Amino acid sequence: MTIINDNFTVHTKGNTDIIDITPQIRNIVYNYSLESAVVYVYAQGSTVSITNMEFEPGLLVDLPEALEKIAPINKEYHHDEMWHDGNGYSHVRASIVGNSTYIPLIDGVLQLGQWQQVILIDFDNKARARKITVQILY
Repeated sequence: MTIINDNFTVHTKGNTDIIDITPQIRNIVYNYSLESAVVYVYAQGSTVSITNMEFEPGLLVDLPEALEKIAPINKEYHHDEMWHDGNGYSHVRASIVGNSTYIPLIDGVLQLGQWQQVILIDFDNKARARKITVQILY
């Protein structure tokens, strides 16, 4: 098995900023002209997530609203008592969503559904530069 490691940086606004990173992933993967592989996408950080969803205006509102019910911003978190940084909610949200995803590459095409994109969600309470690692196993 061969492993290719690549990465890119995404600049975010924080505060549940949702960004479609599918184009960057496609650019990296298709650059290698592979037929069959497993593509692993990982975001470094404990307040950021990677997941798959339809990147459309309704869901860009629905997802933050749902997460606000699960881990509200204005709740008191033990993390904030310890670190006084006000981002306890962002750690909880990122832990729930997760920070990586796998995508099969079959016949040279990433196997994403017609309405499915890979998205980055930055839950932190400030703008960040997020490093995204794309690992290709073939």
